[in-house]
Amino acid sequence: MASQTTATVTPWSKQHKRVTRASAGGLPHNLSNSYANPLRSSDLLRLARERGDGDLADEYLDHGLGYTPNGGSGDLRAEIAKHYGEGMEATDVLVFPGAQVALQTVAQALVGGGGGHCITFSPGYQSIVQGPLLAGGRVTAIPLHAENGWQVRLPDVEAAIEPDTRAIWINEPYNPAGTLMAPQLQADLIDLADRHGLAILSDEVYRMLEHDPSHRLPAMASAYSRGISVVTLSKPWGACGITIGWAACRNRELLGRIADAQYFGTACPSRASEIQAMMVLRASDIILDKNLGILRRNLSLLEAFVARYRDLFAWVKPRAGAIAALRFLGPMTSAELGKELAGEGISIKPAYCFADGASVEEERDYFRVGFGEEVMPAALEALGTFVEARKEEWRSAMTAYF
Repeated sequence: MASQTTATVTPWSKQHKRVTRASAGGLPHNLSNSYANPLRSSDLLRLARERGDGDLADEYLDHGLGYTPNGGSGDLRAEIAKHYGEGMEATDVLVFPGAQVALQTVAQALVGGGGGHCITFSPGYQSIVQGPLLAGGRVTAIPLHAENGWQVRLPDVEAAIEPDTRAIWINEPYNPAGTLMAPQLQADLIDLADRHGLAILSDEVYRMLEHDPSHRLPAMASAYSRGISVVTLSKPWGACGITIGWAACRNRELLGRIADAQYFGTACPSRASEIQAMMVLRASDIILDKNLGILRRNLSLLEAFVARYRDLFAWVKPRAGAIAALRFLGPMTSAELGKELAGEGISIKPAYCFADGASVEEERDYFRVGFGEEVMPAALEALGTFVEARKEEWRSAMTAYF
């Protein structure tokens, strides 16, 4: 759990892209994707006209191509603010071309230039685990473990706080496992951060995809005065190609620093993307209901797969999002399994996509699968065929080892 400082941050998923031949169009069966079933532009236009929102549809088909305001146009920021209910205003939102850019801009605002320290958690999405490093800060990455449900431990967080700690970076619902922290744990984490004057950056890209909506946590921007919620349309809504994300924060000083840092990145989203984003948000109930139906059906198939091969695979069953972390109990690491699967046209995300080489060994047998798309059952069937052909060989090797 030592602090890490480096000027060079190597992309963890770079190896995965090579193995799965992403630049050549990828593999036929993709269990790597982490988003809900993708929308089509025609779907948005149809839904807009069906709800009497024809003016918005017309604007999309004939809008000006001038610059949008820094941080996004007022109408989109107001639409996003509605997503949080009372207490959030349009001026509490900054729009970005996706959450990835938002995360790096927040990192630059918090630790850029003068440096500083952040607490993160591993394994995880690299922009959360190491984003502050790329901005010139220091990071203490606290290990999370499947044995306790991938849950954050408050004593570990408190022990990691240093005199120059600026923020705690979390990802809830959690990627790669799709787990959720308990409401009381979130409240206790907020209390700890508040006592030490720390911000909490919460990557909430899977929020709104809770399998049981009653388990949904409050958005960090609503729950904490120094909370920053980062969201993208890609995951719950399946609107990846719109490339719209945002950062929401009610702390004017913090949001002002993020807005200043945004001037040095991509300050102006495209108007076409903004209009599509408003179409998505206004049809949110319809889109989310459909996507939750797909992922619940797919999750039941995945659960049956794990049960069928319980001596070869284990997991902490996910409670949110379209992702799960499976542990391969057979005679190879997830990296080796991923390479063999790629040879058969099947893509998974091995452990090295979520941790650096120094820490990946501890959870090296875990890999992530996505189950949010309508085509997922075919990919899972291909995985099942692969397992059926090798299961006796694996079981023999496991018996010989033990």
